[in-house]
Amino acid sequence: MKAFDLPIKENKLKTKEDLQLALKQICEPLKSTYSRGRSQFHLGNTSAAYPDEVAQMEGFSRVLWGLAPLLAGGDDYDLWDLHLEGIKNGTNPTHEEYWGDIHDYDQRIVEMAAFGLTLALVPERVWDPLSEREKTNLVNWLKQVDDHPVHDCNWLFFPILVNLGFKTVDVPYNKELIERNLNRIEEFYLSDGWYADGINGHSDYYVPFAIHFYSLIYAKLMENEDPKRAILYKERASLFANDFIYWFAKDGSAVPYGRSMTYRFSQSAFWSAFVFAEVDAFSYGELKGLILSNLRWWFKQPIFDRDGILTIGYRYPNLVMAENYNSPGSPYWGLKTFLILALNDNHPFWDATEQPLPSLNDTSIQQSPNLIFCRQDNKEHVVAFNTGHSETNEHTHTSAKYEKFAYSNYFGFSVPRAEWGLEQGAFDSMLALSEEGDNLFRVKRSCIEQSVANGIVYTKWKPWSDVVVSSWIIPGLPWHVRIHCIDSERYLDSAEGGFAMDVDNHCGKSIDIELVQNDQEALAKASWGISGIKNLLETGTVEMIFPNSNTNVMHSRTTIPTIKSKIVPGRNWLVSAVFGEPGKNASVHWEQAPYIEMEHDNLVVYSKCDQKVLFRMST
Repeated sequence: MKAFDLPIKENKLKTKEDLQLALKQICEPLKSTYSRGRSQFHLGNTSAAYPDEVAQMEGFSRVLWGLAPLLAGGDDYDLWDLHLEGIKNGTNPTHEEYWGDIHDYDQRIVEMAAFGLTLALVPERVWDPLSEREKTNLVNWLKQVDDHPVHDCNWLFFPILVNLGFKTVDVPYNKELIERNLNRIEEFYLSDGWYADGINGHSDYYVPFAIHFYSLIYAKLMENEDPKRAILYKERASLFANDFIYWFAKDGSAVPYGRSMTYRFSQSAFWSAFVFAEVDAFSYGELKGLILSNLRWWFKQPIFDRDGILTIGYRYPNLVMAENYNSPGSPYWGLKTFLILALNDNHPFWDATEQPLPSLNDTSIQQSPNLIFCRQDNKEHVVAFNTGHSETNEHTHTSAKYEKFAYSNYFGFSVPRAEWGLEQGAFDSMLALSEEGDNLFRVKRSCIEQSVANGIVYTKWKPWSDVVVSSWIIPGLPWHVRIHCIDSERYLDSAEGGFAMDVDNHCGKSIDIELVQNDQEALAKASWGISGIKNLLETGTVEMIFPNSNTNVMHSRTTIPTIKSKIVPGRNWLVSAVFGEPGKNASVHWEQAPYIEMEHDNLVVYSKCDQKVLFRMST
C-alpha cells in the first residue's frame, strides 16, 4: 500500500523547526474544512456513537493538543486566528454554532480538556484577547464539567485539566473536584509505575498516552502548589518508562495492542510529556530518538488521505478495526505528542544529539499488564506475549485487541470481519473453537485465571460453561510455543492461528509470496518476512487461511498459517510451535523448531538448538 506523496513525508524531523513544520503540515489541510462560524470541522461522512455536530467539534478541539504547545513554544500560525474565532462562536449560546449544553458522560467533556491545557499554556493567546462577555461564555461552557459525572477511568482527568486552566487565568476553580478525582485515580494504581484504566480495567496505551500524560502535565503545572503529587507522578513515570521502552522497536514502530489504535503517533505522547515535566530517567538524546523515530515511522505510512487529512485506522485507512467512538476527527488526538513544542528554544532537549534506543534485554517481564516482551533488535521485531484479562468491556473487537496470545509490531493483529468461518474471523495468534460443523467460532474474551511466572504466560478460560481451556505460552523469537489443555463435554472444531502474514509487496507489482504446506507445517514466505506454524503433536491438519481483506491493522491483505483439529469430549492436548520473523533475510528451518516429549504423564518442551528444557509439566 503506497502512501500519497504529501509534504510531511519529506520532513526530516530533526529540529524544533522541523517539528513545528510537521504540525503545520498536518493541520494545513484542515483550513478548508472549517464551518462558517469556524467552530467545527467536517472531515468525513462516517459517524461515531455521539451526534455528528459533536464529532465535528471533536476534531476542532483535538487540534489544540498540538496548536497550544506550538504557540507556547514561541511560534505562530495563522490557523490560530481561525481557531480563536471558533472558540468565541462555539461557546456563545446565542450563536448558531454553539457547542451546546452537555449531559452526563458527554463526549464534549473529553474535548474540553484541550481547552484547559490551552488556557494553562497560552493564556495570553486564548484568554487575553477575549471580551468580558466572551470570557464569561468560555467559562460558563467549560464550567459544565463540574456538574456532570464522567466515566470512572482516565476520563477523571478531563475536569481536572479544565480546572487547571481556570486556575491559570485566575478564574475560581473547583479544588474539591480536583482532589476527589485525583484520589480516585490513585485507586487505579497497580505497581512499577503501572495503572489500570479504571478498577479492573485494562493496562494498555491509555496508561502512557492518557493517565501518565495528564499526570505529568499536572506535575509540571502544579509542582509548587502540590509538590508531593508532582514528585510522586514523576517517580511513577520513571518506573513505567523502564517497561514502556520495550514496546518500541529500533525502526521507531511500536507494538499495536488494545483499543484506540487510530490515535497512532500518540504512542510517543508519553515521552513528550516525560520531557515536558523534566523527568530524569533517560537522556535527552535517547528521548529525542524515541519521539522522532516514532513520528518518522508513522509519517511514512499511508495514514493520510490524498488531501492530507488523517484517516481512521492504524497503519492504513480501516473502519473495520475502529471503535464506536471513532469519528473522522478522532485521529487528531495523536497531536498530543507535539507537547514538546511547548519547550522554549533554549531547552537542552533541542540541543541534544539524537540517540538510538539504549541497550535492552531480549526479554522484559511486565507483571502489572500481564505481558512478556521479546525482541529481535537485528530484525526490528518486538512481540508482546499476553495472558489476557479477568475483566472485559463492551468496546469493539475486545477479544482481538486484548486477548490474543501475541501482538507484533510487524505482523500486528487482526479483527474479525464477520462471524462466519475462519476467513471472516481472521483468528491470528488465537485459538478459535466451534461446535463441530457449526462454523461459528468462539475465542477467549476474558479469563478465569492468569499469571506470568518463570518466564511463562498462563491463562485459563471458558468459551462455554462446560469447556475449560488452559493455555501456556512459552515466549521467544523467532519461535514461540503454545500448549492448550482442553477439557470439553462437547465435540468441537479448533483452529490455532499463527501470525498474519502480509501478502502484498507494496510496489504495485505481482505478488511474490511462497506458500509451503505439508501435513504438519505451513508457512508463508516472502522477501519481507516469514510466518509459519508447526504442529508438535502431529494431530489435525495444517492449512493457510486467507482472511477477508482489511482485517489486520498493519496489512490490508494477509494469510494465516493455521492448525485445524478435532476436539472430543474429555481431555485434549494441542501443542504448536509458531514462527514469525520480518525482513528480507528471514529464514525458517523446521528442524530447528522446539520439540516436545510426552511420556509417563509428563510433557516436556525442548529447545532444538541446545536441547534445553523450556517447559515441563504433568499432564
